[in-house]
Amino acid sequence: MTKIHFGLFMGILLVGIITSRLSFFTASAHANRIDSETAVSLPQQNVISAKFPASIQRWKTLIEMTAKKYNLDPNLIASLILIESAGDPQAISSSGAVGLIQIMPRDGIAASFLCMNRPCFHNRPTKEDLLEPEFNLDYGIELLINLLHQYGDLRDALFHYGPINAGFAYADSVLAVYNQYQ
Repeated sequence: MTKIHFGLFMGILLVGIITSRLSFFTASAHANRIDSETAVSLPQQNVISAKFPASIQRWKTLIEMTAKKYNLDPNLIASLILIESAGDPQAISSSGAVGLIQIMPRDGIAASFLCMNRPCFHNRPTKEDLLEPEFNLDYGIELLINLLHQYGDLRDALFHYGPINAGFAYADSVLAVYNQYQ
């Protein structure tokens, strides 16, 4: 088993464990249904919750600026950061995802993932670009906003944003953190 396959297997296993422990949050996740015309009009807070740990609070200004730019609740963005990197801007996953909210770049390990005979992430920024926190957050939240507009539902958008083969476990884990830290 290659390192990439082992990493993906371990990630999927972890997601399965999280899913079994967080299944009671599924009902609250369905409460996040939103109209596709107002896909970015989630419950709006101006600041992130003081409940988030220091590793997330250090990004408070950047989170709040990004939330304002995209009309998102900053607690949702903070929840993504907590789930994805625990606030480490230099985080690189075993599958090659990079930065605060773990975006797959066009280079590095991610370049070896092929879709229709070319790299899956050929149109993405570089690993170097994604290690810059402001760029990483802006790029990732723009991806999420596009998915919100496309699917009209936060849980569905997070499903498509998250790791492949994670199912709704990823979406439910982000929503569980989001609900916990409100």
